[in-house]
Amino acid sequence: MNKKFDLIAIGRAALDLNSVEYNRPMEETKTFAKFVGGSPANIAIGSAKLGSKVGFIGKVSKDQHGNYVKSYLNKVGIDTSNVVFDQAGHKMGLTFTEIISPENCSILMYRDQVADLYLDPAEVSEDYIKQAKLLVISGTGLAQSPSREAILKALALAKKNQIEVVFELDYRPYNWINDEETSIYYQIVAKQADVIIGTRDEYDVLENHRGNTNEETVAELFKYAPQLLVIKVGSKGSFAYERTGKVYRGYPYQTKVLKTFGAGDSFAAGFLYAYINDLGINTALKYGSAAASIVISKLSSSEAMPTILEIKSFLATAKEMKGAEEK
Repeated sequence: MNKKFDLIAIGRAALDLNSVEYNRPMEETKTFAKFVGGSPANIAIGSAKLGSKVGFIGKVSKDQHGNYVKSYLNKVGIDTSNVVFDQAGHKMGLTFTEIISPENCSILMYRDQVADLYLDPAEVSEDYIKQAKLLVISGTGLAQSPSREAILKALALAKKNQIEVVFELDYRPYNWINDEETSIYYQIVAKQADVIIGTRDEYDVLENHRGNTNEETVAELFKYAPQLLVIKVGSKGSFAYERTGKVYRGYPYQTKVLKTFGAGDSFAAGFLYAYINDLGINTALKYGSAAASIVISKLSSSEAMPTILEIKSFLATAKEMKGAEEK
């Protein structure tokens, strides 16, 4: 069945204030550049820039910052008919970034009572979700009510209407009370999702157990709905596991690294583009890794998201970094 949207993402949209003064600690930094941020918003932007038809469900502040975020989403071709303005005075989340060196980057995030966490279940439309091939859920939206209930409603509506659900784990510890709470809500979504994408550490949080192997994680989650698990292992690349038993391996590419943040969101956008277009899991891992390699070489996350031509051009000359195999 033809759908209006290749994917709809739901959850966090925020502001990134990225340091333009490299090799300097944040205490000494005076100049920052403003970009749209937030994992689901970044994935939506990355997907739209690759050519996918994208919608977004979220809440932004009713002020200049909220206007900026909604306007930028529109500018890159994302449907914002279900992006609502907060009427209670909640503000946009802010993330300041620090680039001391390519190996030493950090973020300072302000997330107290931010607008995106006040998305209400009543603001999630079944008619809208029915128009998507995929619904992309980000873990951060589960951290607090009423956003938590809005995300769970979206999940239920997707399952009711046979919309494929992608769960991008996006774990941010400062949003949560403790790992026990995180695991409870992550498992609720993970057991119903069709595709899960996350780092090895994020899967540990989902399972509330450190030290599980990929094989143990796969065996447990395949007892439930998931059909595909993508597990990223940092500089060792990524693995994808299908319920059929097939295992795929992806590698990072050599690139000039400026900073590390933005890699996960760009990986998800590149991976999902290939996945939606039935290009195969091997290609999806390559596209995800290529997109991440491009984004970490540039200052922004959202504005650095590549086009499909940029990914193909990058892959034409890129060298895989085949380091040690994961034990």
